[in-house]
Amino acid sequence: MQRAPAPYPTDALGWAWNERPVPRGASVLPRRLHPRHRLLWTCGFAAGLGAAALFAGFLIFVGALARHERSPADRADGIVALTGGAQRIGDAIDLLAGGYGRRLLITGVNERTSRDEIARLNPTQRSLIACCVDLDYRARNTIGNAIETRRWMRAHRFNTVAVVTSNYHMPRTLIELDHALQDSDRVLPHPVVTEGLDADRWWQSPPTAKLLASEYVKFLASWVRTRFEDDPERSRAAILIGRGKPVKMVAEPLMMRRVD
Repeated sequence: MQRAPAPYPTDALGWAWNERPVPRGASVLPRRLHPRHRLLWTCGFAAGLGAAALFAGFLIFVGALARHERSPADRADGIVALTGGAQRIGDAIDLLAGGYGRRLLITGVNERTSRDEIARLNPTQRSLIACCVDLDYRARNTIGNAIETRRWMRAHRFNTVAVVTSNYHMPRTLIELDHALQDSDRVLPHPVVTEGLDADRWWQSPPTAKLLASEYVKFLASWVRTRFEDDPERSRAAILIGRGKPVKMVAEPLMMRRVD
């Protein structure tokens, strides 16, 4: 009598798997997958790849941040400091005193900040502040900072500028300035390393991780926006973010501003 063929190992165990192993090179998706399910699977796969790319870009962004402060490699016609930290202003005034520029623009100054307040924080540089520092009270964001810097440079006929801002803010600042000036060689970066912000161990500090992630998203938005617009002063994004069109006036010299 002829014997029956031996069962598959899975049949012998009672699992009742009747499908053979998938041949090498065959698709892992079911052949009759519903189109809606196939679309969901494809979208999920694409979203996963996009998230991985964004995270890889974030790691590159953080890895490229300056860890140590250093003076600009060369002297510039002017110096621009973006507000957002007291250390930025102090470093910019030190650069001005060191001869790295002929004038200093502090852009994005709070309306309640006066010359006396800045001089009080830098008592050894009162005469320098009185003669060679200008304040900009109009800029409310990095786009506005770039616009006011360009106007200020044109007013003083400056070709080059040293820019002072925090290390995590420098990449976005350079994008906006390069776009406004149309020449990256005119900008000399001076990143300020923020105290208490350890970029090497960002994952151990939720506030640091949140700050860097937020700045990375803004950096990407600036990069994309500047690819499609010609002039930041006519930028719809600048009007939307700044809640109004930029004021067409250069910064007033600090020594000429009335302090009540």
